[in-house]
Amino acid sequence: MSKENFYDLGDPDAVQRHIKIERERTKKLRKSPWWKNQIQKGLCHFCQQSVGADHLTMDHLVPLARGGKSTRGNIVPACPVCNKNKQLNTPVETLLDQIRSNDQ
Repeated sequence: MSKENFYDLGDPDAVQRHIKIERERTKKLRKSPWWKNQIQKGLCHFCQQSVGADHLTMDHLVPLARGGKSTRGNIVPACPVCNKNKQLNTPVETLLDQIRSNDQ
């Protein structure tokens, strides 16, 4: 099954409205002391590589396009490579994909 067939993101207009609202919340969190504290060590949440605070991006564990929210519990610092590789997956789906690729 291809990824395109796996995700049913719902009504495209509703998804876009949700994303727009959550991105506004993300902008506020990015300026908060909480976020500055999260990136202070400069470590990627996923690969644990030190990339420096300036190179970390905000990643939503449950992607906005899949109904995720811009909350402290759903946002982690990620290096650009991990953030790009994760795409619309949740961390569990990413791990399952890695296990499947190792089994082949």
